[in-house]
Parts: sequence; structure tokens; C-alpha cells
Amino acid sequence: MSCIGFLSPEHRAALAASRGGSGPPLSSFASPPATGSKVRRVQLLAAHRDRAIRESAALSCHAPVDVLERLTGDAAVSVRACVARNPRAPEWVLRVLADDEDPRVRGWVAANPACHPALRAELAEDEDAEVGAVVGWADRWVGR
Repeated sequence: MSCIGFLSPEHRAALAASRGGSGPPLSSFASPPATGSKVRRVQLLAAHRDRAIRESAALSCHAPVDVLERLTGDAAVSVRACVARNPRAPEWVLRVLADDEDPRVRGWVAANPACHPALRAELAEDEDAEVGAVVGWADRWVGR
């Protein structure tokens, strides 16, 4: 159960007022910017021989675009799928992955909140029915 359910009406009002009324909820505030050493660590993880470690780099919110770009061509489907899942992946990276040979990767592109609606519409026509089903599911999300 969420702790929000235990807030009094006064606490809820104070919480709403703290975000300025029209801004994002407090839970959506970004983490601090990545330091150079953090980015370097992600770059090293992306070059690791272990697929699972490269997956971690592909999912990192601190992965620089050049790392995501390099990992779009990774031999492991699971690594490419992790890039497709990363909500910070730029549109052009998602465009490349939308043409991936593996339907799991294309499905993750469709599910990515950063996926452009036009690209998602293209994926709705995918030859794999499961990719189309993911598009339908993603289109039903709030705010889409």
C-alpha cells in the first residue's frame, strides 16, 4: 500500500502546493546529473564481454547517446532490447531499432514512452502480431 494513502487532506494539499500547482509530481523529479566518472563507468560497462553487463549499460539513465548508438548494433538481442527499453534513447536510435530483425526489440520500441506516435503507428503494421499487440497496449496508456 502506498504511504500517500496515509496522508491527511492537509498534507495532500501541501504536497500539491509544493509542485507549483501545474508542475510535475514530486515523484518525477530527475536524479542529479551524472558525473564524468559515472558516465565513464557506463561506457566501460557497455564494452564488457558479459552480455548482462552490457544490458545494464543499455538500461542506464546515464548512458550517453554514443553508448546507446553503439549498443543498437550489439550481437545480443537482449542488449538491443534494453536499448529499446531505455526511455532516454533518442528518437533516431528508436527508429533504427524499429527495423531490428527480432520482434522483441521492435516490441520494446513500441512500448518505450519516448517512441514517437508516427513510429508507433508504423509498428502497428508490423509483420509480427505481438508487436502490433504491444502498440495497442501502449496506445491505451494514460497520456498517449
